[in-house]
Amino acid sequence: MSHEANTPAIVSLSAGGIAGAIEAFATYPFEFAKTRVQLRQQKGVPTPKNPFKVVAGVYRSEGLPALYKGCSTLVIGSVGKDGIRFLSFDTIKNQFKDPETGTLSPLRNLAAGMMSGVVASVTAVTPTERVKTALIDDARNEKRYRNMTHCIKTILREDGFLGLYRGFAGTTLKQAGATAFRMGTYNILKDYEKRRDIKQTTATNFANGSVAGIVTTLATQPFDTIKTRCQSARGASTVEAFRSIVADYGVTGFWKGTTMRLGRTVFSGGILFTTYEWAAAILNPLVLPKEERLRG
Repeated sequence: MSHEANTPAIVSLSAGGIAGAIEAFATYPFEFAKTRVQLRQQKGVPTPKNPFKVVAGVYRSEGLPALYKGCSTLVIGSVGKDGIRFLSFDTIKNQFKDPETGTLSPLRNLAAGMMSGVVASVTAVTPTERVKTALIDDARNEKRYRNMTHCIKTILREDGFLGLYRGFAGTTLKQAGATAFRMGTYNILKDYEKRRDIKQTTATNFANGSVAGIVTTLATQPFDTIKTRCQSARGASTVEAFRSIVADYGVTGFWKGTTMRLGRTVFSGGILFTTYEWAAAILNPLVLPKEERLRG
């Protein structure tokens, strides 16, 4: 997300969407495990902290398809989320730049990230997260949703359009914080490396993205946990979700699923940024000559 300022809007949108889809599919089992752990468990039953154990347990008892329950929803949502997030960040970032120097201060960088996170939450993230979480929760209990389409229709019939926006507050807070921390951390690392003439390669992009993912996870996990409770199959308000987490686990419950999410974000951050740079490198030559001709 620290790509060049002259990247065309269509490239930002397309490359971001491609990167989001690949990242979501590649790391989905970790997302599945994290969501399972955050949903209400039986009293007295210890919650596994090792994501690989959760994944292996679900695979043994429910099979491989269960690990990808709700995956199509997340992949579709990630195409929209990351496409919009890259595009909106570029647009907002350009508005926030110092008119004289053309640079973006760390504070304005964070503000641009937060605003683009809100845009992504409203337009794509909250509805897709709601459906994905409901599918995962339903798979372990009632099993009344046949597929993604049936789940959406059921939610709309029972709760109306706003039913797709359950957990909106938690999701938006998470997205605003996550986008700000992820972009901010990534850009700080990249600026640090540029000042020391460290070459920007796939390896450095992946490493920077992974570190950004870790920082983002630790900082925004409470919002993610609240969001998951809100978006369970039965649904809950933000206040109800907050109270149920405290009642079940105490304050530490807000970091439930952190290990699971770290298992994903260590890879997802690296995959997202490196895939974006790869996709943008392919798409830019196809788009820029046309735009330059139009300007001429």
